[in-house]
Amino acid sequence: PRTRLHILEHSLKVASIEKEGIQICTHGLIKLAFLASKTRCKFFSLTETPEDYTIIVDEEGFKELPQSEHISVADATWLALNVVSGGGNASNSQPIGVTKIAKSVIAPLADHNISVFMLSTYQTDFILVRERDLPMVMHTLSSEFTLLRVVNGETVAAHDLGVTNGFVKPKLVPRPIIHPLSSPSNLFCVTSLDPDTLPSVATLLMDVMFYSGGPKEPGASSEDSSHIRFFSFSLIEGYISLVMDEQTTQRFPNNVLFTSASGELWKMVRIGGQPLGFDECGIVAQISEPLATADIPAYYISTFKFDHALVPEENIQSVIGALRTKSTAQ
Repeated sequence: PRTRLHILEHSLKVASIEKEGIQICTHGLIKLAFLASKTRCKFFSLTETPEDYTIIVDEEGFKELPQSEHISVADATWLALNVVSGGGNASNSQPIGVTKIAKSVIAPLADHNISVFMLSTYQTDFILVRERDLPMVMHTLSSEFTLLRVVNGETVAAHDLGVTNGFVKPKLVPRPIIHPLSSPSNLFCVTSLDPDTLPSVATLLMDVMFYSGGPKEPGASSEDSSHIRFFSFSLIEGYISLVMDEQTTQRFPNNVLFTSASGELWKMVRIGGQPLGFDECGIVAQISEPLATADIPAYYISTFKFDHALVPEENIQSVIGALRTKSTAQ
């Protein structure tokens, strides 16, 4: 059977919270992360980088956040797409990594000048597109996928939105990488935990999310021992996903965090250096296509100012090499 592409029903907002403004948001963020049953939120993701906190949240969850000059909200409403490989029912069909969707989803969208914002989780990969781009997205992907739309929790066939004329054949241009690349020294884990155990580690997670971003560790002064602050927490449709560095995982009690079968550790490539700007198409494609060509598994997390690709530790040198050869930014 053809691979299915689900268009989820969440209407999402993407926002950046300045570090110095985080305290005005913590009341809402703690509720969204730890007391979700007190909200009607079904999609919440918070990623801390050295620059900011990026939040992706549905409209119900967005109501929990205050209006503030410390919060920049990306224009437009975003929709999440999710690729489910064919066969079987939803519970056993394995989600496939960003490498597998690079050529089938990400590249064609970039060719049609559609911006995407990526959120990989422990469970799956979400491709966020602007709601207003949906007709074009569906037109672009309908030949490759069975498109399904989630409406009131039911999955139904997504009908092409009647846009047939006026589409020009995309210009296929090479995609040089124009942003500087860097690879921090941290090793990262992509993990999860059972929602029932969340209360037992809630205070630890609060500490990690809001109170652990202090000054850099001693010894991490020179450029190449660049240890960065990066932590991501998602609670999406009842599933928790966490991305954190190895030191942070050691703060958790045994047997709380799920380990991948391989116990794999991941290295990060950060792309950016100036705010990427959401109209800049193709950053995800620039990075994910070479990874797909080399068949390297990857997780991918976009934030307001940087994109982050996580690749297996043993592949990091070859990945940086492959990306550098495509790079125009020296």
